[in-house]
Amino acid sequence: MLKRLFVMLVLVLGLSLQGCVAAGAGFKSFVDSTDGYKFLYPNGWVQVQVSSGADVVFHDIIQQTENVSVVINPVAAGKTLKDLGSPGEVGYRLANSAIAPPGSGRKAELVNAEEREVNGKTHYILEYATDVNGNKRHNFASVAVSRGKLYTFNASTPEDRWEKMESLLKGAAESFTLD
Repeated sequence: MLKRLFVMLVLVLGLSLQGCVAAGAGFKSFVDSTDGYKFLYPNGWVQVQVSSGADVVFHDIIQQTENVSVVINPVAAGKTLKDLGSPGEVGYRLANSAIAPPGSGRKAELVNAEEREVNGKTHYILEYATDVNGNKRHNFASVAVSRGKLYTFNASTPEDRWEKMESLLKGAAESFTLD
């Protein structure tokens, strides 16, 4: 009986640990304690320095046009994400002001917009199909408001790699959280 109990315990622990490893498989963690956000990004990606715009950028070392970034902008004091609009409204506004502003030659189509609560904060997960000078891309964005700032996490890949990268990029976008 004791031997059977031991075998069961080993099996349960083994399966539990295996599940924990699978949940984080393929990702590394980034934490910005100063600005109060964190996210997961795919293994094999490296942080790159940018001169302006994004707070942080990571890209794949081989497919350098695959990237994740965080941009932080001020919002009016006391404003919440819901005050800025519904997921669709914020998604369309982001498409028209940041992703494909007038005169940029870029096009952005909001494919999906959803709302979720993470640690008591509202996040909008937005999916875009974009065209940048004839180069088709696919993006996931996670948008949230905290500390009087609008945080926009973006994960992007060329359309021809979308099928392979979709779950990783969605996982990265969904991992974005604010303190």
